[in-house]
Amino acid sequence: MKNSAYAVPMEKVVRSLTVALGARDHHTRLHCDRVVQLSNELGRHIELSERELGQLSLGAQFHDLGKIGIPDSVLLKPEAFEADEWACMKQHVLIGEQIVLAINGEHSREIASAVRHHHEHFDGSGYPDRLSGTEIPLYSRIISLTDSYDAMVETRPYHRPRQHREVMDILSREAGHKHDPDLLHAFCAVIEKSPTRTSGD
Repeated sequence: MKNSAYAVPMEKVVRSLTVALGARDHHTRLHCDRVVQLSNELGRHIELSERELGQLSLGAQFHDLGKIGIPDSVLLKPEAFEADEWACMKQHVLIGEQIVLAINGEHSREIASAVRHHHEHFDGSGYPDRLSGTEIPLYSRIISLTDSYDAMVETRPYHRPRQHREVMDILSREAGHKHDPDLLHAFCAVIEKSPTRTSGD
């Protein structure tokens, strides 16, 4: 309800929520910070407005906020998930959406939508709503791509960090399946100049 007299700038609650997320899972907090930077770089490259960039940044900052509500036994598990654990983890997008909507801040609906849909796949095979193509909000498509890149180049309990060229090869294979091919084309240009680019040609 972005026109409510009680609406507050979302920026005013970013620090509190990111501190809370960091206290819950420091790795996820740092990951979100990097996804914000990459998303901003891609957003500028495709010439989003300053207003749109602000919303995109908040969506990227909050994209994993719902992990606050995931039990440690799942969130911090170092091995692959069982089916029931994976179903639990997928709830983080809905929890994050609910948290953002509860803030009732400016542009909360757009930001909550970005959070809800950042695991949708371009071919409709993602979650939670199996949206496809441009049915998926633009912010979500951007966050999906930058989230994937950062997740693969960082050390995780369940996989080694991958080098840049290996990650780009994986993303290229996922074009049209997981990721928007046009955004991926733009990302290929952006990441080569980004300070977040990992090593390895």
